[in-house]
This record gives sequence, structure tokens and C-alpha cells, in this order.
Amino acid sequence: MSQKLISVLVATLLCFAALPWNGRTEPAARAATLAKSAVNRRVSDAIRSGVGRIDLGQAKLGGVSIKVLRLALGAVRCAVAAGDIAAPRTLTLIDYSRPSIEPRLWVFDLKVGRLLFKELVAHGRNTGENMATRFSDAMNSLQTSLGLFVTLDTYVGNKGYSLRLDGLEPGVNGHARERAIVMHGAPYVDATRAAMQGRIGRSWGCPALREAVARQVIDTIRGGGVIFAYYPDANWLRTSRFLNGCDGASVLATSWSAHHGAGPWRPALIQN
Repeated sequence: MSQKLISVLVATLLCFAALPWNGRTEPAARAATLAKSAVNRRVSDAIRSGVGRIDLGQAKLGGVSIKVLRLALGAVRCAVAAGDIAAPRTLTLIDYSRPSIEPRLWVFDLKVGRLLFKELVAHGRNTGENMATRFSDAMNSLQTSLGLFVTLDTYVGNKGYSLRLDGLEPGVNGHARERAIVMHGAPYVDATRAAMQGRIGRSWGCPALREAVARQVIDTIRGGGVIFAYYPDANWLRTSRFLNGCDGASVLATSWSAHHGAGPWRPALIQN
């Protein structure tokens, strides 16, 4: 072997010896960078989709609690940032702290921030009378579930035209499909009946609507819309990852601030 070749080999070995030992961590660092980029893309999608650009004045005139609306929008942004859902077109907000005889379901178009529907909605038979007080995800409980849902496809069953829902919070609403918790129309959701008996009729846990409007609402929110079912349940408010931060939430908050400044929506998920 020539002296020149030996010199080249020695120089090459010295170069490798001089490399930092953290080279082995490059794949992990690359994976973290890719994951962060994916979160940033999802955040950008949420921002471009108009999530959070709801007209607060119109919402308030429609009877919506702004505090609850901010919780809902924060939960949606968190779910989008974490990759649980794609940026939705609609938000359906249900405030089960309101009596059943009052409209307590609102549908918002998140593209333009407009309120589309304001409706009565039933709660489960074992959730309460006029006021909802008990909630469960257990099979055969006949109770309403709280939390964040995503809307799926429609079908015609024994309740008529219905919309399947997927619960996104295990232990809170994760059994929605197994329990056949769907949105449908029902004759017992009726203002006249409510005036006579002091409450509207109750479902087996489904968010049932007036028959006259059910199909229109379902067709508006089907296929990827989100439903946020609220009640001031201390345990859920304390433990829900969509209300208390999830993967990418800190990135979301930073990105949202960069795009929209320190306004009332920065970030909604921490404005409890």
C-alpha cells in the first residue's frame, strides 16, 4: 500500500473521529422536526379554514354563552392541531346547562363565522327532567354524553333520517357509535309540548331535534363537522385534553398569536 493511500485513509479516520457523537440522534431529531411541521400545517389549515372567526355579537344575540363558545373553539383548534380531526366546516354547540325548553343548540359556519341554526335539542331520559344533571358514556345508561364529537355519515333507521357521531374523548363519549348515539328528528322535541309539560321529551341519549328542521341541520353538519356538548362538569372540564392542552397545543397558541395578535381568541382554549 502506497504512502499516499495510507495518508488518505488516516485523514479519513481522523475526520470521522472528529464528528460529534450526537450523529446517532439525527433520525430522532428529523422525526421531531417532521412532526412539528405536520402540526404547523394543521394549525395553518385551521387558521385558513376560519376556525375562530365567529361573529361574537351575532352569537351573543342568538343566546350563546361567549365563555362556552370560546371553550368550544379552543377544543376544536386543539383537536385540529393534534391531528384528531381535519379543520371542520361547521361547529355545532350544545349547552346542556340550559333548560330543555329553551333553544340550546347552535350551528355555526366556520368558513364565514355565521350562525346558521338555533334550535331545541333533547337530552337523555336518565340525564334529567327539564334540566340536564347527569351524563354518561356507559352502555344502556340512557344518558347524554359530553365532549367533542365529529359527524360521520347519514342513514335511515328506526328514528328516520339520522346522523352517526364519533366521540373523540374516551371515557366521556368514546362509546357513541356502540351506543348508537346519533342526531335525528323526534316528535317529542316540540315547543308546544314543552309549554304544556314543562320540558321537551327525552331521548335515549341522542341529541334529538325538531322533525321539521332535523334533515336540514343534519345535511349541513354531516361528514366532518364537529359537535361540542357542554355542561359545567368539574371532572370533564379538568381532565379533557381538548380543554387543557393536547399535542401541538402550544404550537397552535403561538401560531394563532402570530397570525391574529393578542385578541380575544388567543388562545381560546385557555380562556375558561
